[in-house]
Amino acid sequence: MTVAEAPHVRTLPRQTSRRVSTPVLAGGVFLFALALRLVNVGRSADLFVDELIYRKLGVSAAQGGFPRTSEGLFFLHPPGYFYVQAGWGKLVGFSPDLVTGVYQARLVNVLLGAATAVLVLLLVTMAGSRTAGVAAALLFALDPYIIRQNDRVMLDTQTMLFVLAGYLVLLTLSREPLPGRPRLRAAAAGLLFGLALLTKDHSALITLLPLLIALSLGWGAPRRLMLITLGVSLLPYGLYVGLVGLSGHISPFWYAKYHGAARLIGIVQESGFNAPGTPALTSRLTDQVTTYASTYALLLAGPIALVVLLRRKDPVLRMLALFHLCAGLTLLFALAQGTLEEQALYLLIVPTLVALGAALSVGMQWYRQRNGRGKRRRVLLLATVGFLAAALAFSGTSYAKVRTGHDDGYAELRDYMDKHVPAGSAVIAADGGASGGVSSWALRDKYRMGDWVTRQDRSRAHARYLVVPWKVIDQGYGRMDARTARALADEGRLVFSFSGRSYGTLALYELPLPPPGTEHAPSPAWGLRTGADHGR
Repeated sequence: MTVAEAPHVRTLPRQTSRRVSTPVLAGGVFLFALALRLVNVGRSADLFVDELIYRKLGVSAAQGGFPRTSEGLFFLHPPGYFYVQAGWGKLVGFSPDLVTGVYQARLVNVLLGAATAVLVLLLVTMAGSRTAGVAAALLFALDPYIIRQNDRVMLDTQTMLFVLAGYLVLLTLSREPLPGRPRLRAAAAGLLFGLALLTKDHSALITLLPLLIALSLGWGAPRRLMLITLGVSLLPYGLYVGLVGLSGHISPFWYAKYHGAARLIGIVQESGFNAPGTPALTSRLTDQVTTYASTYALLLAGPIALVVLLRRKDPVLRMLALFHLCAGLTLLFALAQGTLEEQALYLLIVPTLVALGAALSVGMQWYRQRNGRGKRRRVLLLATVGFLAAALAFSGTSYAKVRTGHDDGYAELRDYMDKHVPAGSAVIAADGGASGGVSSWALRDKYRMGDWVTRQDRSRAHARYLVVPWKVIDQGYGRMDARTARALADEGRLVFSFSGRSYGTLALYELPLPPPGTEHAPSPAWGLRTGADHGR
């Protein structure tokens, strides 16, 4: 064979071979988000009262039956998350130490948060651009507020995971041609939405409400499929209510749900920024801007993304717009009238990131169609890239600042009290010894916690110790008012102090017992605040 007959051909690799497959990319996003959340997951954030309550409920669920606390059966929230915690405890074991147990329970949400980053990637990719999906997933993975929520033993991370998974399945039915087995897909989306409802009731406002609006407008998937999704989404919660009724607990169940609904719409204001005597939301935002500025900037950009999506006739983009719109309206109502707590922001920031990613997909398509010509288009491109880069850079800086420090005051306090305060001692908790403040939940496994303020009560209880998380008290969230707390502290001797982000100065004071014969003397005009119960 001659050279002419067999010419040497130089084969170039195909361009598509350089493209990372979606499963590999999803795995990378998961590992990146997971690693960020695992770093110093315990010591970087102090115990939060809800974490202590929910950890207790998870232990109770593992023992069988409906979750309960020492106060009785717990029906304020559905039990979905607590049974997941129970399963995790069965897998890794339940630590007898309260703090270690909370740190172990945090790992569940760490895993769920990393999985949520993958869902953000896939949803935005479905909207039209994998590049935009990567950008949105990176913003989710690095955002300091989102990481804080994912690192706490709370309901919102699991709720949003099921919500996004439901939309991911449902949106496959929103474009033609329909994929195989559309009814089964519609039922699967409904089941995922139902699991979200079984984790947190008011997830209905970002699942069922968008479905109802889409049905009325004729948006999204075909109506027959949307009706299947809607119907199936109600089944898990319906089965739960049925089991409650068969067990004879329907009366306390409805009372808890009435109380929860009253809190949600603002009839009852026990906690949050709208509660009486608490600091204004603006002061809290100002106080936290150095940590969460990128989160606030993304939220402010959300309405722009919403307008972009609503102007498109693409059914996927319109459903994502409804998802974001309902989340925004829910938070606006809470801001104006309902119970507004910091964790509620998670149910808006995640839909905002999805909407921003989808809008970025639209913008990238628009830019390519015009080949980037025009000064305005180039300015818009530079502004968008600059905004995303600044948000990522700030998030990374904030992350490093938070993760390199320690904010574990209650763990340090427990260590000190183990060595210096006899188990079973009566301890006054300024933030709510009887009403369930964080101090009570963090110490009640070893000490008697209470609101003993008067000389008579202190003498009867033999209460010689006072715990004060001063930031909670100064901001008006405690059961005890600041004047009373300072008067009691002035009587005692400071024996422990810790300075942290969550609670400011956490202090333990050793108090003298009132002298004999003063039990019946008039007490100073000290008092406890009403309506400051932080139990969820």
